[in-house]
Amino acid sequence: MKLQDRISLLTRLGNYMQSQEPDWLAAQERASRENGWFIPSFISNAVDSIAKNWLTEEALTAWATAEQIPIQQTDPRTVGLVMAGNIPLVGFHDWLCVFITGNNSQIKVSSKDQVLFPHLLKKMNEWTPSISTTHQLAERLAGCNAYLATGSNNSARYFNYYFSKYPHIIRKNKTSVGVLYGNETMEELEKLASDVHLYFGLGCRNVTKLYLPVGYNFIPLLEAFKKFNWLSDFHKYKNNYDYNLALYILNKQFYMTNGSILLLEEKNCFAPVSQLNYEFVSNYESLEVDLSTHPDIQAIVGVNFLPFGESQHPTLFDYADGVNTLDFLNKKMLNWHFPQ
Repeated sequence: MKLQDRISLLTRLGNYMQSQEPDWLAAQERASRENGWFIPSFISNAVDSIAKNWLTEEALTAWATAEQIPIQQTDPRTVGLVMAGNIPLVGFHDWLCVFITGNNSQIKVSSKDQVLFPHLLKKMNEWTPSISTTHQLAERLAGCNAYLATGSNNSARYFNYYFSKYPHIIRKNKTSVGVLYGNETMEELEKLASDVHLYFGLGCRNVTKLYLPVGYNFIPLLEAFKKFNWLSDFHKYKNNYDYNLALYILNKQFYMTNGSILLLEEKNCFAPVSQLNYEFVSNYESLEVDLSTHPDIQAIVGVNFLPFGESQHPTLFDYADGVNTLDFLNKKMLNWHFPQ
């Protein structure tokens, strides 16, 4: 397939993802049934973000042009994909990078997300049967020329061991943070609430820590976050909230809450489900330098950074871990230098 053919097919997929086709609705319902964290509204959010931000002819053409994707792939390689399953369709961008470059893929989906992507791939096979031979689901990845794998810090050690002899991108745990100056509007704080709460906070682009000015007034923030109080209706989230709350009460540890999220002063950027860490800042200039080089941070939300409410709506150019996947597939994969 030529580049324009691939773009046309992806555009058709984007239209399908926004449709009310019975098979697609059934697949989304089944995905929610099989994974209690994949509630319908969060599946819809992930699907809409992908379809509207990525799978349009305008977005794909601009992406392909900027990244100098060749019109015809004359030497396709097979790339093994290990997809994560923390939020719906989280591995879609990796596959999209492989597909748009004209390469082939073997795909191992997460046990937590075994419905959505396989359904979309099957639908593309129906439209273009040749895809069934070039993009395949696999329980075990073998015979690949390169690998893209996403998982925890623990699984990354295994990925590095198994894939060390091949060109690869191995991704570890990441999280995102927010920087507030104390003069944010209620509208901005409500958008920040989405950055924090979408997908129950399980995504690497979820804000799990805030940097705040000394003397910050928490009341408007807690009020703005009440728009997600409905998360407490879901037992998996509520169990986490109750467990963490009990720990802080037993340990006589200071916390704040609006009834659905716990705020804790904590240095760690990572926070458990239902908790948001915060830290007071006196020097914002040095903070910006520190955050720009922090190895665990995926995105930074704030007035001088990514706009509030946009952390879970990345563009095609927002590569995981800041590693340009297309550059890897177009150049580095072909000229990989292994360590001596």
